[in-house]
Amino acid sequence: MKTAYLYLAVAILAEVIATSMLKASTGFTRLWPSVATVVGYAISFYCLAQTLGSLPTGVVYAIWSGVGIVLISVIAWLVFGQSLDGPALAGMGLIIAGVLVINLFSRSVAH
Repeated sequence: MKTAYLYLAVAILAEVIATSMLKASTGFTRLWPSVATVVGYAISFYCLAQTLGSLPTGVVYAIWSGVGIVLISVIAWLVFGQSLDGPALAGMGLIIAGVLVINLFSRSVAH
């Protein structure tokens, strides 16, 4: 199961990099950010598929998408200068809380 979480972490990281590069590709008009986007998503989906062999689909997708949303929002704020207001921060806090609840208390993860 530790391998599954390692694959999940790589899937999240690759997806965050790919999404950041998607923004930098300017609608696929810049070659290298576009290439990085495609490669990043390919790595992410490969690793996500490996994770699904050991962990429940709903749990994996909740963690993958939730952590990805928070990390992309932070990168958009730090790198691209996008703003995060109070409701956005509160929502991200709830996403983090949800991921923690799933990992710490759900019996679905320990099958």
